[in-house]
Amino acid sequence: MARLFKKSGRKPGQAPGSIIHIGEINNVSKIQVINFDKEDLYENEIKKVEECFPFFEKSNVSWIDIVGLHQIDVIEKIGKQLKIHPLVLEDIANTYQHPKVEDYENYFFIVMKMFRFDQIERELKTEHISVLCGSNFVISFFDKESDVFEPIRIRIREGRKTLRESNSDYLMYALLDAVVDNYFMVLENIGENIEHLEKNILQNPKSSNLTSLHKLQDDILIIQKSILPLRRLIPTIEHSTSPLISKTTRIYLKDVNDHLTQIGDTIDATNNKFSAMNNLYLSVLGQKTNQAMKILSLIATIFIPMTFLAGVYGMNFQFMPELSSPIAYPIVLASMTGIGLSMIAYFKKKKLW
Repeated sequence: MARLFKKSGRKPGQAPGSIIHIGEINNVSKIQVINFDKEDLYENEIKKVEECFPFFEKSNVSWIDIVGLHQIDVIEKIGKQLKIHPLVLEDIANTYQHPKVEDYENYFFIVMKMFRFDQIERELKTEHISVLCGSNFVISFFDKESDVFEPIRIRIREGRKTLRESNSDYLMYALLDAVVDNYFMVLENIGENIEHLEKNILQNPKSSNLTSLHKLQDDILIIQKSILPLRRLIPTIEHSTSPLISKTTRIYLKDVNDHLTQIGDTIDATNNKFSAMNNLYLSVLGQKTNQAMKILSLIATIFIPMTFLAGVYGMNFQFMPELSSPIAYPIVLASMTGIGLSMIAYFKKKKLW
């Protein structure tokens, strides 16, 4: 379950650059290598991280996909081989790290959050993704196994010209674009749940509706918390003077930023929708309460004259002439019934009943 507020997991005084896994431990460990250019393709799952080191020496593009951030030794070995800054390695192992983009001259470091909305449990699931992009390599780190990048693998296998003939910067863009596109799907799923909840509120507002509404609000806040940094930081790559980013890729990155702007607008509209639904819930609930009070008031009004008659003849004074009459009781009952029916007919005529 995604949480808006998380513990940092760091101990006070801990040395900067200490590689400590922070987050849920995932038992799945997997390292996949894809090495390609416009003519050749090599794809394989390896057992030891050292097996991927020779690919860093090749001129074509290597994509190393690593699942399982609890493998601290794997992160350390890659960092040592590629001379990655210790603070970067620390952030890779921290699944609670805030989304960000950093330019280290020889490579780019990107932290992202990917989401999946579980329709069965009606919960937002979150996954931590880190990406390192160098001149001839891209390394992606997942805390859990995911299929979000599978369409990119398929495009590589099919020999799509743009991917197979481009450098590592375009592959980095493709990974970013896949994550951003996934946000659209998550927001669409949440939108469907909002529409379903709105119908329930209109038909029968319950306290459980309000609980579901607040839970969806928290989910949107979590997504917004991850989107806002990327909206500010993707232009960092786009306008970077680094030779790692080609002119063509900069144009594609601008498109990613446009998508993030659309997502931001959708989130803003969804937040406005939540405010409207809160007001709708209170309005419908108030309307139903007023309707119930109206019915109770009408019933009370009908019984007021009956209560008056019952009170008068319930005094049982000695000299009340009606008390000795043999037909007094039926006459009073008939009068009370007639008054009640007359008032019901009057209310119906005025469309109050």
